[in-house]
Amino acid sequence: MALDKDKKQEITKGFQMREGDTGSSSVQIAIMTERINEVSTHLKKHKKDHHSRRGLLRLVGRRRRLLDYVSKKDPEQYQNLLKKLNLRR
Repeated sequence: MALDKDKKQEITKGFQMREGDTGSSSVQIAIMTERINEVSTHLKKHKKDHHSRRGLLRLVGRRRRLLDYVSKKDPEQYQNLLKKLNLRR
């Protein structure tokens, strides 16, 4: 359930801070959000797939930690991320 290369590049272009930025917190959070959405739709169809459910919980926790880091480092960027990704907090 990995993202394909084109989708990942599209997300990176939308959230990068400067040219060539592929690993900043905002890019990582955006990619994780897309993966979380894909796994969530998978789990709606396959309710008993507990291995994927555990992977989803790990992804959500990792994204939560990155979001906490961004909120401490740059609150304005944090608010922009929440709006762009339609996350609630």
